[in-house]
Amino acid sequence: MKKDIYSPSDLESVDFDKDIGYPGKTPYTRGVYPSMYSKQLWTMRQYAGYGTSIETNKRFKYLLEQGQTGLSVAFDLPTQLGYDSDNSLCKGEVGKVGVSIDTLADIEDLFRDIPIEKISTSMTINSTAIIVLAMYIALAEKRGLPLESIRGTTQNDILKEYVARGTYIYPPKSSLKLILDIFQYCSSNMPKWNTISISGYHIREAGSNAVQELAFTLANGIEYVKLALASGLKIDDFAPRLSFFFSSSMDFFEEIAKFRAARWLWSDIITNRFHSKSDKSKRLRFHTQTSGASLTAQQPENNIVRVTLEALSAVLGGTQSLHTNSYDEALSLPTEKAVKIALRTQQMIGYETNIPSTVDPLGGSYFIENKTKEICTEVEKYLDIIEKQGGMVKAIESGYIQKEIQDNAYMLHENLHSKIDKQVGVNCFTEENNQDIKLLKVDPKNEVQQVEKLNKVKQDRNNQKVEICLANIKTAVKANDNLMQPIIDAVKEYATLEEIANILRKEYGEYTESIF
Repeated sequence: MKKDIYSPSDLESVDFDKDIGYPGKTPYTRGVYPSMYSKQLWTMRQYAGYGTSIETNKRFKYLLEQGQTGLSVAFDLPTQLGYDSDNSLCKGEVGKVGVSIDTLADIEDLFRDIPIEKISTSMTINSTAIIVLAMYIALAEKRGLPLESIRGTTQNDILKEYVARGTYIYPPKSSLKLILDIFQYCSSNMPKWNTISISGYHIREAGSNAVQELAFTLANGIEYVKLALASGLKIDDFAPRLSFFFSSSMDFFEEIAKFRAARWLWSDIITNRFHSKSDKSKRLRFHTQTSGASLTAQQPENNIVRVTLEALSAVLGGTQSLHTNSYDEALSLPTEKAVKIALRTQQMIGYETNIPSTVDPLGGSYFIENKTKEICTEVEKYLDIIEKQGGMVKAIESGYIQKEIQDNAYMLHENLHSKIDKQVGVNCFTEENNQDIKLLKVDPKNEVQQVEKLNKVKQDRNNQKVEICLANIKTAVKANDNLMQPIIDAVKEYATLEEIANILRKEYGEYTESIF
């Protein structure tokens, strides 16, 4: 039962050393680094991508000019699902919700004149992550850059696709094998690359509550660690490069407590379940995005306030990286004006409020510490249930995770409909006429241009070499070998995303969701 007033008695069950500690020390409840933002702010990483790679390259440069400190790439649905732009299934979807990537030529245009050795790049890509990462590696090698210097993240979190987002291709077992290939390759060749961003964001956007978001995300993390250990990797060889991705929603203090609970729980899991000896392995580092689900098409400028509050929760919760949504995203892809306001929101928190000068300023709060412990307890209950079902893959296959999310999503909908929960401009303080704002419209000619570009690449490349490379991938798949290097070799010869994905489709099959 939620209380109105908290007092010292609410901290009686909280052990300072075991549950709270100090910033930069286990259990990392108060932050993963001793100085947090007082010496270096979080990475300001605005998610961007639409149309062609040339158009998105312009948006990247604009954001960098405005003070963004990290790139974050949104890919269109064909790219996420392993189809080229000329596939008839993709008509009308090319470049719509992200940038279209068919070949290495698109990656070259996407990062043209951008020094990738000096900036961290995050890529929201999952089922085709191994192919897109191979293209990024090929770009670095063509520029003569040592892979040891390349920093960034592939989301590469396929398990949440089966329960929340839907951009899967292959069955879970085969998809997990591709993730493992990335772990192994990057562990040996790319020590600064985050091999996975274990994502609660999409789980939350699908309708989960804060506890479910955290529990299901950590359960996915446990599954990935078990997979890597079973392959022979040592916990402290790969765990330091695991990262996480959470939503920051409108329950201000609950979100702050959720982030603090996430660090405590992961430190406990890595220490006591997987017996890590390295402090770097125990640190839960995470990116945060403000909640898309909280944005409203009604009175859209109100979203500026929502995003500000959610960003503040993320900062007070100790995020390492932050994307702030644009006020017009409930209506369209963001305009330059909207995305600049979103970035300025982060910059004002970082440079004007003086909030970053204090590490974990809410640490020790009767309410925050009590709420943090409460979330930890509730998450552990979920983790126990999932473990008894045989782990996260089994819990997904049984439909348990999906049903938990769906039930909560239905409750949220009903609470809004009945006005138990209030949303300004939607079910209270409404207006007859919406504000007239300028929206970004993706030019339909982009699809034509993208297909023409793809056709030209196919004409100009050495198709004999491409066929040899594709045959090598097929051989590696049949031998259950690591696929990273064969795919890198293929994309260097401008093999297409779909050509590679189709080999895997033929060998692995395609996943069809069961009806529960």
